[in-house]
This record gives sequence, C-alpha cells and structure tokens, in this order.
Amino acid sequence: MTLAPETTDLKIQLRLNDGWFTVCDLSVLLPGRGVAALLPDGRQAAIFRDRAGTLYAIDNRDPFGGAAVLSRGLTGTHQGRPFVASPLLKQRFDLESGRCLDDETVAVTVYEVRTAAS
Repeated sequence: MTLAPETTDLKIQLRLNDGWFTVCDLSVLLPGRGVAALLPDGRQAAIFRDRAGTLYAIDNRDPFGGAAVLSRGLTGTHQGRPFVASPLLKQRFDLESGRCLDDETVAVTVYEVRTAAS
C-alpha cells in the first residue's frame, strides 16, 4: 500500500544559530522515512516524521562510518524512545537526544524542528 502525500502549504524549519531555516515541505516527509537537507554551512540534517506526526531532526552524518546516511536508516522505538538505525553498521541513534543507544560515548547533533505556513 502506498500512502498519498497530503496537500499542505506547511514548511519544515530547523533552528540554527542564526534563526529558523526552511528545509522542505511537510508533504515530502512520509511517516517512518527520512529525508536529508543541506544546511547553509554545508552540513546535512536528517529529518524524520513518525506515524503520529511528530517531527525529528538530527545530523545526517554517521559518526562511526563518516558517511551522510542517517536519513536513509530504519526508524523504530526502543523502550518507548524513537530511534534511527544507521544503514552502515546499524548503530541506533535516539531521535530526541541524539545519543547512540549502542555506545553511550557517541551522540549526533539534534535540531529543534517546527512547521510554519508558507
């Protein structure tokens, strides 16, 4: 079954050091899937929308493999916490805190995310 994208004029925005930055339309975020967005400083963010409609944004770079691939990872929950598993070595990153669930010494950047009318 394929879900039809909703029609909306809402934009996804991330809070950066100098304010809010628009990254994409809400309609491109399918529940359970991620998208990558290029930020003004050249970094990438991975943005996710869960089945309840909650939005998350973390750094797209996998700190273990170095590749910008977290947006292509599998999403799930562990002990009630949403995570994405890297497609490289399968480490899981908490989407709310950025903490690696498999190595507590590692974390990725988390971005505050919101929707705004265009």
